[in-house]
Amino acid sequence: MRFDWTILADNIDLLARGALNTFLVLLLALFFGSIIGALVCAGNLQTRRLMRLPSRVYVHVFRTVPEMALIFWIYLSLPLILGTSFSAFTSGTLAISLVAGAFLGEIFRAGVNAMPVGQIEAANALGLGFIARWYKIILPQALRTVLPAIVNFITELLKMTSLLAAITVGELAYQAYILGSQTFKYNEFFTSVAIAYFLMIFPVSLLARRLERKGEGA
Repeated sequence: MRFDWTILADNIDLLARGALNTFLVLLLALFFGSIIGALVCAGNLQTRRLMRLPSRVYVHVFRTVPEMALIFWIYLSLPLILGTSFSAFTSGTLAISLVAGAFLGEIFRAGVNAMPVGQIEAANALGLGFIARWYKIILPQALRTVLPAIVNFITELLKMTSLLAAITVGELAYQAYILGSQTFKYNEFFTSVAIAYFLMIFPVSLLARRLERKGEGA
């Protein structure tokens, strides 16, 4: 079987557009997921059980429901409940953001819990307010601790974006499917997409591993 390189060259603009959409979904999901994760983390750190309950429920739900099922539910079912409609891009980004929020919330919580108690006690002794305590003491150290885990999660999030092809979001995998169905060159397009994902994810995974080793040696 001869691999047709020319079909890839002829459609490089569509594949590039798909790659841009993939990165856009990734960045939006990271942004909104980080905001949700910070709120979830703050809820899980509350001393009262009733205050922690919403965050715990959120984490359990969005870490256990399959991503594909959530994507379809937001795209097909949620509009019926709300009496409105969402685009495929909005639905997919929302679904991945909700999942990212659950995982990042746990990552942030682990970073805060890993901090020495003496650091927080010293901040209290200095009379720092809540915002100053978090901004100057807790967040810088916690983020440094969990940075390898965040970078590693980005690789999983990037792979998750390919699921959005199921609801016709024009990301990389969907573009490969459309071009393959039009030209019957599935081998060329899906092989190129697999290589593209590898080239995007492998360097990030190496960075995560390097950060982990650096953290262990610190």
